[in-house]
Amino acid sequence: MAATTRDPETIPETKAAPKAVPPLENGDHLTRAEFERRYDAMPALKKAELIEGIVYMPSPVSFGRHAMPHFDTIGWLSYYRMSTPGVAAGDSGSIRLDLDNMPQPDAFLFILPVHGGEAHISEDDYVEGAPEFVVEVASSSVSFDLYAKLHVYRRNAVRDYVVWRVQDSAIDWFVLRGGKFDRLSLTPEGLYKSVVLPSLWLDPAALLRGDMAAVGRIAQQGVSSPEHADFVAQLQRAAQR
Repeated sequence: MAATTRDPETIPETKAAPKAVPPLENGDHLTRAEFERRYDAMPALKKAELIEGIVYMPSPVSFGRHAMPHFDTIGWLSYYRMSTPGVAAGDSGSIRLDLDNMPQPDAFLFILPVHGGEAHISEDDYVEGAPEFVVEVASSSVSFDLYAKLHVYRRNAVRDYVVWRVQDSAIDWFVLRGGKFDRLSLTPEGLYKSVVLPSLWLDPAALLRGDMAAVGRIAQQGVSSPEHADFVAQLQRAAQR
């Protein structure tokens, strides 16, 4: 029997199955674009960071060493956010700093671009550029928040960088001066006062001992100060230009 032939036009076209997006794994070396692609494909993943092209995925979050200090940090910064039109805030949001770095800091504040800030919100709802102010809650002085991340934030011109070293019971406040981070000195009253965000004040001893009422009193004094009124007026003038 002669072999039958089929019209090529009637043969159904077969398509290769789409390749699955590889999962993020701790220690992966990726571009920021590939990091975002894999992160977006893992909606159940709560936190992953790209630091100098390397993926970092933290272990489960403990209460006393991270969850509670993180919550108290947000409480402190909320006073400033509520009282300062033109300043936005974020909690554990991913930030596109450069092609090799997309950190997810514990908290940050930034001046909106319409008010003169450098960072902005992208069309797909990410912060792009360096926030003026970043806080990280670290376990101790050996944390990479004080090494790799510090250099990344410095190079991208984050102007105030605060690291709460929980196990060491210490708070480090760095201010960008001349392209490098210097330690901010305490006032004679034992307070930290931001240079880039005037009237953002912190009583570090109160925060370390968990006295949020005292932290709140100092934060409220800051936003009630003449410096704060002047800063808010500055932000409004920038928006009118």
